[in-house]
Amino acid sequence: MEASCLELALEGERLCKAGDFKGGTAFFEAAVKVGTEDLKTLSAIYSQLGNAYFYLKEYGKALEYHRHDLTLARTIGDRIGEGKASGNLGNTLKVLGRFDEAAVCCQRHLEISQEQGDKVGEARALYNMGNVFHAKGKQQLWGCTQEPGDLPPDVRDTLQRATGFYEMNLCLVKELGDRAAQGRAYGNLGNTHYLLGNFVEAIKFHRQRLSIAKEFGDKAAERRAYSNLGNALIFLGQFNTATEYYRKTLQLSRQLRDQVMEAQACYSLGNTYTLLQQYERAIDYHLKHLYIAQELTDRVGEGRACWSLGNAYVSLGNNKQALYYARKHLEISKEIGDRNGELTARMNVDQLMEALGVTESDLSPSSSEFEMQGARPKFTKRNSMDSVELWKYSSDKKTGTRRIKQTLFVLKVRDLLFSLQKLGRDPSDEDCFFDLLSKFQSSRMDDQRCHLDESFALTGISPSPPFPLDPAITTSPQTEELFDLIASSQSRRLDDQRVNVGNLPGLRITHNNLGHLVGEGDHQEPSDDFFNMLIKCQSSRIDDQRCSPPEAGPHAPTVPDEDFFSLIQRVQAKRMDEQRVQLEEENESVGVT
Repeated sequence: MEASCLELALEGERLCKAGDFKGGTAFFEAAVKVGTEDLKTLSAIYSQLGNAYFYLKEYGKALEYHRHDLTLARTIGDRIGEGKASGNLGNTLKVLGRFDEAAVCCQRHLEISQEQGDKVGEARALYNMGNVFHAKGKQQLWGCTQEPGDLPPDVRDTLQRATGFYEMNLCLVKELGDRAAQGRAYGNLGNTHYLLGNFVEAIKFHRQRLSIAKEFGDKAAERRAYSNLGNALIFLGQFNTATEYYRKTLQLSRQLRDQVMEAQACYSLGNTYTLLQQYERAIDYHLKHLYIAQELTDRVGEGRACWSLGNAYVSLGNNKQALYYARKHLEISKEIGDRNGELTARMNVDQLMEALGVTESDLSPSSSEFEMQGARPKFTKRNSMDSVELWKYSSDKKTGTRRIKQTLFVLKVRDLLFSLQKLGRDPSDEDCFFDLLSKFQSSRMDDQRCHLDESFALTGISPSPPFPLDPAITTSPQTEELFDLIASSQSRRLDDQRVNVGNLPGLRITHNNLGHLVGEGDHQEPSDDFFNMLIKCQSSRIDDQRCSPPEAGPHAPTVPDEDFFSLIQRVQAKRMDEQRVQLEEENESVGVT
């Protein structure tokens, strides 16, 4: 039986190392069913099962096994194991958006690593703690209306704490001579400074990241570095240099045979050439993005490509082709239930039909083209706004940021002229134009900036903070009575946080291991303050954390999460009250790009 359990676990480990996490979990679960009296073996199985379920995105099961691992490690007095289990819990809680609880777990990992003189564990703890605050800062940025670099104090503080942890991690991995870890630290420092609006600093760190990626021949990391460099350069108005980095991103994506990344690079190149007013080249890349989105059945990305193509064709004065893509955008938006996209596309279709002098009856619903049926366009020459040139960028951050915003938005002026006229406002009023456009534009957060370190797949560890936790989280007098009531009224305090070895799956208690286990009747549990801190951080019981994270809305794999247009539009919006535009029938705002 003992050999059978170990053999099953070893096969599970082999499959996980080969990337077959689903097969690996099956063998690990079988090993747990067989059971073992070897406490170290069982702890290793729990840890690897938790990590495997994490990569399968089954976060509830990942939490369950990491908590079993933590309970067992504390029971047998394995301090290093307790630190690793705490770190793994922190990583999982971070993904679920429970950042305060994740910080407590990561802090525990850091403290134990420092106590045990485990420098490698300490470095990982610092890195993962930076990831927790980085992710928390990105979540806080959602809906933020400030310009880049002009962030609310709480958001800035969170991101600066992330920077602090990454810097300490960088110092430690330099001391350890771990070049690969240095590369990850440089990359995340670049990402955090990007969110802070420190684009020059971000470029500096991403270039160092690029250098180390080339040193190790890490093509995937090299591709990410080029993409991040391009994004930061956009904010500095260096569009030509940005296109060079995006082209390198595209080349590496093709070498890696990664169609998703290839589509994202095409999307970024299309938008950058639009900023440069090189519309023919922009159309070429948007078409490439469209083809890949269709091949991957990414309807959201396909709709975004049609939207961009419609705008590019309008800029070329080809309103007929623009109408075709506007109608495709409308069709896709209806299909996927994108209300804002549908309203935007409908407005664009109406504007183009008015410009071409056609009606709905003139259009063939089954054809990519339409019959004019005698109708004539109201005008044929390109709009005078085509002559507007890109502004030069000032070294002053606020002035430069405003001009970047104006450059991005000028490309869409044509679409808004009709809206402004219908609202009875002077189209020449620049503030009016930007107020309306700011309201019209909304998009999702760039998400994925912080690349998950895959090196902990089977040895996953998480971090803790050198910054003390906010005392208000754990000792607020307003909530003390509530937590006391919760603690006293629960029939069991967070299942696995009570050291009850009888509840551990796969554990066969024998005379050989009984002496290593803490007596179940002993109510003086070690380090119970740690779990009290967790309780005070939680808004609900641990069982509530076993659910899957909420859906983030329609997924668009071919549209980059690091979409600088989305970030600009999101952080530069003005107050909502000034942007409200009432429609006669819908009575809600319409997005136009």
